[in-house]
Formats: sequence, structure tokens, C-alpha cells
Amino acid sequence: MTGLARKAAFVAGTALVSAHVAGAAMAQDFAYVNDHADIAPLCGEEPLRVALIDGYGGNSWRRTAFAELEDEAGKCDNIGEVTYAEAGGDVQAYNAAINGFVAQGYEIIISYTDFGDAAIPAYRNAQMAGTTMVPYFSDLSGRVGVDYAANPYEDAFSAGRIFGEWVGETLGEGTTVFLGGLAGSASSVTFLDGYKDGLSGYPGIELLDDNFIVTNWNPADAQKAVAGLIAKHDHIDAIASDYGVTSLAAVKAYEAAGLDVPAMAFIATNNEYSCKWTDAKAAGEAWPQLALSGTTADVRFALRAALAARNGIENPEPRALVAFPFANSEEGLDPLCDPAMPPDADLSSSLPIEKMEALFSQ
Repeated sequence: MTGLARKAAFVAGTALVSAHVAGAAMAQDFAYVNDHADIAPLCGEEPLRVALIDGYGGNSWRRTAFAELEDEAGKCDNIGEVTYAEAGGDVQAYNAAINGFVAQGYEIIISYTDFGDAAIPAYRNAQMAGTTMVPYFSDLSGRVGVDYAANPYEDAFSAGRIFGEWVGETLGEGTTVFLGGLAGSASSVTFLDGYKDGLSGYPGIELLDDNFIVTNWNPADAQKAVAGLIAKHDHIDAIASDYGVTSLAAVKAYEAAGLDVPAMAFIATNNEYSCKWTDAKAAGEAWPQLALSGTTADVRFALRAALAARNGIENPEPRALVAFPFANSEEGLDPLCDPAMPPDADLSSSLPIEKMEALFSQ
């Protein structure tokens, strides 16, 4: 079976457990991140340039998201350019990048909401200047049509709550921590709030730190942080995180310490982690895990929302997005591992397999 066929068969199989895992979000209007509307009716005829701005870039998730944006934009003949900038974790550089693309006349700017509501004034200025401004991932407090044209968001609170409920149901009692990204990251705060909510129904589970553990979404920083947690606490039964790379770093920290890996719940996976877990299962040493993934495709929703707003067309998709279940050991859903693919490939992404192979061969 080819890599593409394996991926297609796997994604189809996740539908069998999606309703159970995402039960916490069923009452609201949402779209699964691997369920896409047709962009063709939204493209319009105006020649367009699109810019994507990240507050923090460089990791494989961000690279894959930009590749997804390029792939989606390629379906519109009138989009002539797609470009990228990242701010290195500096909100002033982030705002300057927005202002710079506005000054250059870019018609659409899409930005990852690394800095939450703090960037709304920059979004508003871009929108008022005639740019179609679409921040995505976190649910912001601004006004659609005034502060920005649209704001599709990953329902991080529901994902965190699903993690908390899964840990509670899987362990019954024990201790846990939550790994986040940059200090003060809005999305990490929301994930943690959801995690606490999910854990609230399980008094036997103790959250060892009321704040998320800062990892900067960097594997070296994450492994060092988890090594510190291992030294500080006698035992940790479950680790949740908002990025699969940091979860992989946590696994490596436990392996380096010669300890059993605790239960893991995380979002946004990678091939190295999946293959490591698959190998561990074959050896009879697998740990409990829940992985929600596919979030690199959120940027496709952002582009479609931007086009709908710019062309005065009703957006056919809801604002709220939910990652789909990529792996759940308690439901018998194993992750997809492809040894032929690079370690940091995200096989849950919506990229065609040949484009993913090209991305990680660079």
C-alpha cells in the first residue's frame, strides 16, 4: 500500500471514534480540521497577494501550515503570491510585519494569534487600511468586520477539556502537568484552562503546577523542562501538551532517565513520535496516549474565510475548529507511522503526500 493510500485509509478510520473523543464539543457549531469546503466559489477575480505572519516560527508545525496555505491558495488562479514572515516571539516585530505588508499593498494578511488580544490594534489598523485581516487559531475578543475580517479559531478549550477527561478516565487517580509554549502564550493558557475543566470531574487527579510549563515549543527546551520536572517530583502519571514535538521531547526525557513513560495527551503530532510509540507497542512497552491532530490545516480555513469576507460571500464554514482523533490507545486507534517519511512530518496534515515529501526534503 502506498503512503497516500495508508494515509487515506487511516483518516477514514478515525471517523469511528471521533464522536466519542470529541463529545465535549458536540453541542457547538464546529468543523473538523480535515473537513474542508470547496474554495473555488470563494476565490473571486481580483488579483491577490497573501501574507502569513507567525509570532514565532521555525518549527515543523509552522512550516507545514505555510505549505498548507500555499497548497490551498494554489486552487485560486487569481492569487499570484503567497509570502511568509515570523517575528521571533517579539510582539513589536509582529506588529511591524503586519504594518509592512499593509504598506506594500497586500490584499490579504493571515496571522497566527501568538499574542492574543494584544495584537488587536495592529489587526484593526490593517483592516481599516483596506487589507482583509484574518488572525487565526485563538478566539479573540475583537469585533468581526471592525478589528479584523474573520477569526477562525482552534477550539483549544474543548481540546484541553477532552485531554483532562481522557486522563481522568484512563488513570482514575494520579498526578499530571501541562506543557505549553512561549511564556504567556494565549493558546497555551486556553488549553490549560480546558485541561483544568476536564480534570475537575476527577478529584483523584492532582495537577502539580497551576501554570503551564514553558517549553517555547522547542524540543531542547522541552526536554530540559521535563528533566527538571522528573527531578522535582517523585512521580508524574500523565503529561498533556499543546504540541507533539514537546510531547516527544518528554518521552525522550523519560527514556534518558530510565523511567517508564507516563500517559500522554497532546495535539499536533509528528512521525517520529508515532513511530516511537508503534515500536514501543511492538515491544510490549507502549504507554497510554491520546493525540488530536490535523491543526496545520487551520490556515486553510483562514484563507477561505478571508476570501469570503473580501468578496462579500457568506462563509460556508463555522469559526470553531476541532482537531480530529489521530491516536487513542484506549479506543484501539494506533497512530499512522511511515518510516519512509521524515521524523518531523505530520501525517495528520491535509497536505497531499507528495507535497509533504517535498516539504521535508528541503
